[in-house]
Amino acid sequence: MSARDADFIAAIGLETHVQLRTRTKLFCGCPNRFGAEPNTLVCPVCLGLPGSLPVANREAIRLTARAGWMLGGRVQRVSRFDRKSYFYPDMPKNFQISQYDLPLCVGGGLDIETNGARKTIRLTRIHLEEDVGKCLHFEASSGLDFNRAGTPLMEIVTEPDLASPDEALAFLLALKQILVYGGISDCNLEQGNLRCDVNCSVRPAGAAVLGVKTEIKNMNTFKGVHRALSYEIRRQIETLRAGGTICQETRRWDDAAGRTETMRTKEYAHDYRYFPEPDLLPVELDEALLEAWRAELPELPAARRERFVRDYGLPDYDAGVLTADPAVADYFEAAVRAGAPPKAASNWVMTEVLRAIGERGIEIGAVRVTPEALAGLLGMLERRRINGPTAKEVFAILFEQGGDPETIVREHGLDQVSDAGAVEDWAARAIEMHPNVAADFRAGKKPALQFLVGQVMKLSRGKADPRLAAEALRRRLEG
Repeated sequence: MSARDADFIAAIGLETHVQLRTRTKLFCGCPNRFGAEPNTLVCPVCLGLPGSLPVANREAIRLTARAGWMLGGRVQRVSRFDRKSYFYPDMPKNFQISQYDLPLCVGGGLDIETNGARKTIRLTRIHLEEDVGKCLHFEASSGLDFNRAGTPLMEIVTEPDLASPDEALAFLLALKQILVYGGISDCNLEQGNLRCDVNCSVRPAGAAVLGVKTEIKNMNTFKGVHRALSYEIRRQIETLRAGGTICQETRRWDDAAGRTETMRTKEYAHDYRYFPEPDLLPVELDEALLEAWRAELPELPAARRERFVRDYGLPDYDAGVLTADPAVADYFEAAVRAGAPPKAASNWVMTEVLRAIGERGIEIGAVRVTPEALAGLLGMLERRRINGPTAKEVFAILFEQGGDPETIVREHGLDQVSDAGAVEDWAARAIEMHPNVAADFRAGKKPALQFLVGQVMKLSRGKADPRLAAEALRRRLEG
């Protein structure tokens, strides 16, 4: 919002839908898998055929409880599934099994940071429901793929505590990190693992009562959420300034046109005719089971960042980069356990490892440079058996074919040359080959020395000890 809009306050709430990382669907044994041929992962239960009965997926309930705890909420001992009645072409039963008045998790919150300011976004509830199928539209026809129907879907509902598109984006990024850390969801936006509905209203500054909200449905990119909110806040402010009124309605985001458009007037809870699902018993969780699940909770991203700073002496920036992805953080810690100096391991993971996997478009789990190999490579560098350029050469070989750095150095003859006589000879040749650069150094141009060190490295085919080369050059030039 611009300074001109400071007389209005935005209130934003998110309903984030997260597909859970289960092996099977929520109420049947069909595989929960993306990318299969349409309508091949279906059965009478997820197709809603007469006489079929649902059975709740225990793992989906466990993962939802884990999400509740990791987000500071309370897991209810008793929850219940309900029928939410409405019709869409991709809804095979013409109702959705969801949770209404007795959700699995209540309360909680998530800390975000924008522009250096920290803020807690309160959560209302987390409930579990089944996903719907998918409509496919072609040039002259449409199709329905029910592979996704019945996939376990966790809905995380916030209070209207977000006040800007930047805060909404920060919330979604922080939420995604926690869910990935917990193994709760892959959060792959391209596969539809994470989608959200955005509720937005504006009111005059100083007004206590929230304005009339609109809902923007089925946002599936974080950038889209930010753009849609920026437009919708501006639209509502301009409407109110012109003396108009905001209608409670559901809108869609047209990304190509960069605007929201009316879909329908907003439904209310009674429009869905909720009633307890007659084919499912209430979910009752005893304390022993909850304690067992609670004992399996992983370390939160924020706690891991703090530990990396405290235990490994890393700067805040390094800790933030390394812990952004739990697999990267695991790789770094494995390298340190194998003997790598923490700061050196951090530098190499953030530069060489992340650069290489980014160029190849692979995950860190597919990297052939094991943490132990990286630790061995850094150990050789620390002992000055190899120099920096050679270490990068060895890393490139490891990345392509794997193996042991000691073996690669030995087989390729890459040991650093620390023989003083050999280094002195290369230094003398470098000065002889570049008299003008030597004269520049003697005239006070200190950077000239680095050029000559580079020439020594070139003459030695990268094997000379750069420190010894600089010392030999300096002795000859200053002597």
